[in-house]
Parts: sequence; C-alpha cells; structure tokens
Amino acid sequence: MTTKEEKMRNIIGAALLCLLPLAESAYGWQGQVVKVSDGDTLQVQQGREIVKVRLYGVDCPEKRQNSGQQAMQFTEQVLGRTVEVENVDRDRYGRTVGLVSSGGKLLNRELVREGHAWFYAAYCTRQPLCTELRELERLAKSKRAGLWRERNPLPPWEWRARNPR
Repeated sequence: MTTKEEKMRNIIGAALLCLLPLAESAYGWQGQVVKVSDGDTLQVQQGREIVKVRLYGVDCPEKRQNSGQQAMQFTEQVLGRTVEVENVDRDRYGRTVGLVSSGGKLLNRELVREGHAWFYAAYCTRQPLCTELRELERLAKSKRAGLWRERNPLPPWEWRARNPR
C-alpha cells in the first residue's frame, strides 16, 4: 500500500469516527418507558437519566378532556417496554420531541391511526411522515375511530386555550 493510500484510509477512518455521534442521533436511542404522563408524553429511562419525550407530529386530548383517558390508556401499552426514540426537536418546556417505536410500530402513527390523536399540523414538517399522519387522521375520521366518535371533538390546542393551567 502506498503512502497516499494510507493517508486516504486514515482520513476516511477519522471522518467515519466523527460521524458516529450523528448516526446515533439520526437512528435514535433505546430506553425503557417508566411513566406515561398523558397520551402524547412519556418518560423514558436512558441509562440513569429519565428523559421526558413529547411525541412528534401528534396532539392527544388532555387527560381531563373527552377521550383523554382513552389516549393515555393507548399509550400505556408501551409502559415498561423498551422503546426506540428518535430525537426530532426540543420543546419550550425542555422535553425531547421525538418519534417513539415499539415492537416495530411507530407510536406517533398508531395514535392517529386509531383515532386517539390529531395530526399536529402546526408543528409537523417532516416529510413524508406528516403527509401520512394527515391521511391517517382523515381515515380515522371516516371510520369514526376513537375520539372521532364524538360529533365535534375539540382539538387539544383549543381546549388548552380555554382551560389555562
């Protein structure tokens, strides 16, 4: 092997080492769900740290709102399980905003599919996922699944505006 080839191999190796942290953030991390706060927020233990995770692209009814308990119960299916979390953002409360998968299914997607969450258009920009969530909401409405059994369900962002903490 020539000196030029060795230098190139070293440069490529160094570049790959620099990219490893990026690969972890792109593909996510694993942890155990230790608490479900409500339908779209859970706490995941990652090593010794407890990470609050707000589900990306969805908004579930609040616990005191119609269908809020059902959304929470649906999310509680992952309680005690190991999940994969892909960080997308951090919200104004310091929570990780992410995609959470368990058993090969994306919880964010399943909540909308089953009618336990709204597609959160105001904060969903990732494609093609957001287009898919919009379509899943439309299908859940047409099937009158979950919260869509109600005649005019109140979106949680409107409920929160009417019921400040």
